[in-house]
Amino acid sequence: MLNLTHQTRVFLFLEPVDMRKSFRGLCLLAESVLKEDPASGHWFAFINRRRDRLKLLGWDGQGFWIWYKQLESGVFQKPSAEESQQQMEIDVTQLSLIIHGIDLRSAKRRRRYRQAS
Repeated sequence: MLNLTHQTRVFLFLEPVDMRKSFRGLCLLAESVLKEDPASGHWFAFINRRRDRLKLLGWDGQGFWIWYKQLESGVFQKPSAEESQQQMEIDVTQLSLIIHGIDLRSAKRRRRYRQAS
């Protein structure tokens, strides 16, 4: 079962990823391109070129997990980003919207208190 809290950091890889990659290949992408430790407890999201498949890579303290979803119809929508951007951090709410097919352009986030980092 996928259990993400509001404290979970999610890094979305914006470049298309070959879905034949398994644990080692995705870990290498997290380390080399995203500059993050794959065993940090954060989640890493990867989408293929056709945008009909999504993989999440995560560490639970004992080993890596891959959560894989293939859509029968439709595509996953990525958040808008600059063309040169290879990755972005999203929160678990945005990840849930992407997974469930909610149009990110029409979803509006209301202003909420955020503690300064």
